[in-house]
Amino acid sequence: MHQPMKGVRVLEVAQFTFVPSAGAVLADWGADVIKIEHAEKGDAQRGLVRVLGYSTGGSGFSPIMEGPNRGKRSVGLALENPESREVFAELIRRSDVFLTNFLPAARRSLGFTLEEVRAINPDIIYVVGSGFGAQGPDADKGGYDSTAFWARGGSAFGTMPAGSEKVSFMPAGAYGDNIGGLTIAGGIAAALYGRQVTGEPSEIDVSLLSVGAWATQFTVNMALVRGEAMPPPAADKRSASAANPLSGAYRTADGRWIQLSMLQAGRYWPEFCQAIGRPELVADERFTDDAALTTNHAAAMDLIAAVVAAEPLEHWRAAFKDIRGQWAVVQDSWEIGNDADLIANGRIADVVDAGGATRKLVANPVNFDNTPVSLTRAPGFAEHTDDVLRDLGYDDERLIELKIAGAIT
Repeated sequence: MHQPMKGVRVLEVAQFTFVPSAGAVLADWGADVIKIEHAEKGDAQRGLVRVLGYSTGGSGFSPIMEGPNRGKRSVGLALENPESREVFAELIRRSDVFLTNFLPAARRSLGFTLEEVRAINPDIIYVVGSGFGAQGPDADKGGYDSTAFWARGGSAFGTMPAGSEKVSFMPAGAYGDNIGGLTIAGGIAAALYGRQVTGEPSEIDVSLLSVGAWATQFTVNMALVRGEAMPPPAADKRSASAANPLSGAYRTADGRWIQLSMLQAGRYWPEFCQAIGRPELVADERFTDDAALTTNHAAAMDLIAAVVAAEPLEHWRAAFKDIRGQWAVVQDSWEIGNDADLIANGRIADVVDAGGATRKLVANPVNFDNTPVSLTRAPGFAEHTDDVLRDLGYDDERLIELKIAGAIT
């Protein structure tokens, strides 16, 4: 498998998912990612036993840790202990990228501000994943994806129909974190290329808020043009579309949903009518072209809804299998994990857990050279401390001294 990041070393001082997921992507791409965890407590995410009401593990293979930490090596290092400084400095010295999501006050307290890290390694790329950005009134504040990305970044409002009595929540745990992590990984790739071309290292900040605003940029940009907020989506029970009957969600007889997204309704209408077994609708003067379909979209939606509601999902899978128009089943999490196209493209990948059992994980979406990605499991807490320090030149006697001093795990 082609691994374009092979030979790159990343030093990660981060926890939870937002920034660690970036490290996982870089590890997938071949980088040697060394994850620094607190010598006693480890990554705080290891202690989460329930997220969004779901148990996060219990079998020795915890998806909440495996997803954002696969492929890394873990070192238990007490950064608050002066005895750890020599080890930390040596790791910085040998790394290409320094990656963190610690807040500014913690970075100052623990001694890894940009200036302190660059004093050790002037060529290192310094990367921060933040809640709200390096500048501005909230630069010193923390944020999670539910607050900075989802709520403040516009997705919560954009998915809440007019008149709704509750705010919609993220569709999955760490939803914004994983999108943000991939964004960080892309920024690091660009910075590595830039350093190679110019010789100058970059300082990078990617905030959850900025990723959220980027995701909702269409409506944000529209609001800036209009000079006022865009209205919330209409609470139309027939379809998500305002005027196109072939762009919306329709419910099947067995309670499943099909999403249509045929943006040129007139172009696809004849074929669609044949597929649903209503060829007579092609000649219906209400639906003869785009303009007519737009004018009479409510009537068309009602007709489609009634037809789709009369048959189960599997009927429509077969009926729509070969049509040119764009459509998809609204899939649940199990169906996504078994999606034929994801599997065929290697985006659901095998990984062997600590007990030797083969598991599966979602791979990052970037596929190099049409070859399968090779995943390795997430490390156990401080699993590689001795190995990494031996690579740095420490002998067993010094390792014991550092452990007695409480500097390493």
